[in-house]
Amino acid sequence: MITPKYKRVLIKISGEAIAGKGNALGFDVIGRICDVLKRCLDAGVQIGIVVGGGNIWRGAKDGADKMDRSRADHMGMLATAINALAIADVLESRGAEVRVQTAIEMRAFAEPYVRLRAISHLDKGRVVIFGCGTGNPFFSTDTAAVLRGAEIDADIVLLAKNVDGVYTDDPNKNPLATKYEELTPGDFLRDNLAAMDAAAASLSRDNQIPVLLFALKDPENIFRAVMGEKVGTLVR
Repeated sequence: MITPKYKRVLIKISGEAIAGKGNALGFDVIGRICDVLKRCLDAGVQIGIVVGGGNIWRGAKDGADKMDRSRADHMGMLATAINALAIADVLESRGAEVRVQTAIEMRAFAEPYVRLRAISHLDKGRVVIFGCGTGNPFFSTDTAAVLRGAEIDADIVLLAKNVDGVYTDDPNKNPLATKYEELTPGDFLRDNLAAMDAAAASLSRDNQIPVLLFALKDPENIFRAVMGEKVGTLVR
């Protein structure tokens, strides 16, 4: 059996990446992702997940100047809770044990986030899905992913996004943009790169936790990443 490179990982799953055609939730996509997550679990990897909410509501973007930013972000936190419950249900249907923890208390259907309880679940082989971001407005789920990764002592944070790494410029607008294989958080901040937000990069730098950014279009990239294969861009 192949030995994973990482024992404990924190995976950020983009909300946009799990959207369906015409629906907020694409269960075919979620199913493919959960199939790969179950394989990682079976290989002995401990998995924490932070999920975005962009398939339902993006606070800063969708709220824009139409509503108070804090309230718009609170709505985004609720969107992440919906996605967390959906992913939990699909993972459980694959035979995984799952716990959903939320940064804002929703005791009827999720545990409140408690760091030591989360680590205990991970040690018992359960997947822990963290909803509601950091629980604070003005912080993205990218930042929540690096924060939770640091808190649970993850070996690496895997940012599974709609792009296949970090580029010198927006590759959709600039055909001459080139992809980095590796760079430091300091380089990321200095060059004002946009693949994750500056707060997440600063947390990565200050806590010396590596971040791997890669495309979720092929869910197999998750398995490749935990096995140590070259995918995406490594920020460390």
